[in-house]
Amino acid sequence: MIIPMENLTIRSASKLLEEKKITSEQLTRYYLDRIERIDSTTNAYLLVCKEYALKKAKEADERISAGKRRGILDGIPCAIKDLIITKDIETTAASKVLKGFIPPFSATVINKLEDAGVVILGKTNCDEFGMGSSTENSAYEKTRNPWDLTRVPGGSSGGSAVALAADLCVFALGTDTGGSIRQPAAFCSVTGIKPTYGRVSRYGAIPYGSSLDQIGPMGKSIEDLAIVLEIIGGKDGLDSTTVEKELKVKSEKLKVDLKKVKLGVPKEYFLSGLDEDVEKVVKEAIKKFEKMGAKIEGISLPHTEYAVPSYYLIAMAEISSNLARYDGVKYGNSAYGKEELEVKNLTDVYFKTRGQYLGEECKRKIILGTFELSAGYYDAYYRKAQKARNLIKQDFDKALEKVDAILTPVSPVSPFKLGEKVDDPLSMYLADIYTVPLNLAGVPGISVPAGFTPSDLPVGLQIIGPRFGEEKILAIAKEYEKATEWHTKFPKI
Repeated sequence: MIIPMENLTIRSASKLLEEKKITSEQLTRYYLDRIERIDSTTNAYLLVCKEYALKKAKEADERISAGKRRGILDGIPCAIKDLIITKDIETTAASKVLKGFIPPFSATVINKLEDAGVVILGKTNCDEFGMGSSTENSAYEKTRNPWDLTRVPGGSSGGSAVALAADLCVFALGTDTGGSIRQPAAFCSVTGIKPTYGRVSRYGAIPYGSSLDQIGPMGKSIEDLAIVLEIIGGKDGLDSTTVEKELKVKSEKLKVDLKKVKLGVPKEYFLSGLDEDVEKVVKEAIKKFEKMGAKIEGISLPHTEYAVPSYYLIAMAEISSNLARYDGVKYGNSAYGKEELEVKNLTDVYFKTRGQYLGEECKRKIILGTFELSAGYYDAYYRKAQKARNLIKQDFDKALEKVDAILTPVSPVSPFKLGEKVDDPLSMYLADIYTVPLNLAGVPGISVPAGFTPSDLPVGLQIIGPRFGEEKILAIAKEYEKATEWHTKFPKI
């Protein structure tokens, strides 16, 4: 009897393993075969760890046969964004400066997942160091949206989103600095959550903006997000920003009475710039919540207009600091010893290493970030951005005292054409208007599939909660998921 393995969630895959209808090795080979057949079209993966994955799958099968299964994730194949360090597995952050880098240790989240028995299939493509909203800024390849191969999958966790949508893994990890989990999840019609800042350890995530970065799960259902978040969340002595918080609601018990829930809709998120087709889908999703019994209330987040400039000023300043380590001396690839680069002194090593191995977007942000931190400009730019950040945080705090969660679009546009915004970085930055405020405020947000435009392009609904309110927004999102079928639709590829 042939057991179908298409588009399995963690729960459904785990049940098949538990009942011994399939083995982890069979499931892993299913995904490896699909990757081999399909991924030359989508470019979701930068690296596939075939031998490593099969070894881990066989170990999981031995535990299952012996009745020593470690839990629901034991034997489940997953994909990891190439911004997250994996011991003995090449990690490049999609940059030439780290090509060939084999980490001597793993990120805390990887250790937690491997302790739970997951099978890592490989590393997924992303924008270089996470800097982008389309996965076109990778130094290696451009990832394509499986719903329309002429369009972007979003970014920077585009590879992870595509791996899910194209059924090339069961679940994936991404990172989110300004929307890099939620926007590609929306563009590919999968689920993704940016946890509260401090919920998940950042140790081993190659830094972009240290006060903004968060690792989070991406999946094919809301329950998938909860299952993985339970495993990877919590205090970590290696990351002083983490806190002693655990999810209060177990994944199998995500329930809420929507008749007792008040949901806010901010007027600032439905102004000019929002595509009509996207707005229609999101408003239909909001009406669906109303029909299900939730109370919908108009709210205001008055400092939203300052979110994008504040975010990019803060992010670029932190980039200037974080990428200083790639100097050709103590970290990453170097221009030193490369005769064709004609390195004559230490200054040449610095300039030619960065000029040769860093991409255009990285260099643009390093230059701008260094400028704003320089003497005479710090107060005019960086300090003002931090003040605006505090006002944005206060907006969310006040709003979430009145409502249980906030509903907004994830992106003002649907997936755009490959190459459409590459030469217009400002246009690309402005497309982050609905996602970057959450990173500035440190609050959690989920992207859940909400429908499609008339051109059959996916649209996501964003559900925002108070700090450490993941269990609340996961439960709200699950009620929406149960009442709709958008999460069950996958591209034909």
